[in-house]
Amino acid sequence: MTDDVRIGLQGAVGRITLTRPRAINALTHPMIAAVDAALAAWADDDAVECVLVDSEGDRGFCAGGDVKAIRESALTDGVAARALWRDEYRMNARIGAYPKPVVTLLPGIVLGGGVGLGCHASLRVVTSSSRLGMPEVTIGLVPDVGGTHLLAHAPGELGTHLALTGTSAGPADAIACGLADVCVSSLDGLADHTSWAALESAVHAAAVDPGATELDRGWIDACYAGDDAAVVVERLLASDVPAAREAGGLIGTKSPTAVAVTLAAVRSAAAMTLPEALVQEYRISSAGLGRPDVAEGIRAQVVEKTRDPRWQPATLAGVDPAEVARHLAPRADDLEL
Repeated sequence: MTDDVRIGLQGAVGRITLTRPRAINALTHPMIAAVDAALAAWADDDAVECVLVDSEGDRGFCAGGDVKAIRESALTDGVAARALWRDEYRMNARIGAYPKPVVTLLPGIVLGGGVGLGCHASLRVVTSSSRLGMPEVTIGLVPDVGGTHLLAHAPGELGTHLALTGTSAGPADAIACGLADVCVSSLDGLADHTSWAALESAVHAAAVDPGATELDRGWIDACYAGDDAAVVVERLLASDVPAAREAGGLIGTKSPTAVAVTLAAVRSAAAMTLPEALVQEYRISSAGLGRPDVAEGIRAQVVEKTRDPRWQPATLAGVDPAEVARHLAPRADDLEL
């Protein structure tokens, strides 16, 4: 279906390898379709004991989705973007409910769609190089691919901090936040095993120092409490902790509408299953296609790389609560899982 994914059986292991290293394995629609088709075929295949998902290249597992294609769709009718999201979110839900062990090897950069592919698995393996994050607010979007579900269930407000700042978590913080399970000193040889028993026994945890986010839990929990994004930023900027003031300034550079919707989505997702959160994310992503911030954010950060997005509105104070509610409202074309 695509040259950017290699799929095959390795003994009793169904192996899926992302093979688009020049783009840090960013997911295209054909890649998503190929991965989901393989997962569907192996789910009831008695010859397959488990699934292993890995990647080629030394920069990272997956840098996210094809946001340039999302921008092109947003500038027209949005049909292609919504079709991609429907297929991607169904793949995310399939991984989360898969009847067999799914192992993901997550070195280096793991962002956005890479989190959706890698972090709903049953055994998520990171290394010292791993950096996991949902940076969508930086480009006018809202964390999706089940990201709001993952971040909403992180301890305290750690997930809220990652969601609103768009920052990445190293291996220790990823484990603390529930995005990963184990850090290993090396991935060498892990992808070569031919059975679930051999693969599982080969994963040996390495010691990792506590991450910065985990150590900052005190001020993070205090500053990010509540449902008002503007109040959160005020608390951060008024804090005596330099890292808190830095976080407040960072959030101020993101799309105000995306930040406000993200906070509402994370709060809602705390009481949702993964499929329910994915349905909500489809509503949010689809509604976002009608906002100028999506095309503008991707232009500034990815296409032209000028880093000067002109957000509309420009501040959190200008965000209409009705616009936030519109993003979360049911749609006639709601995703079915």
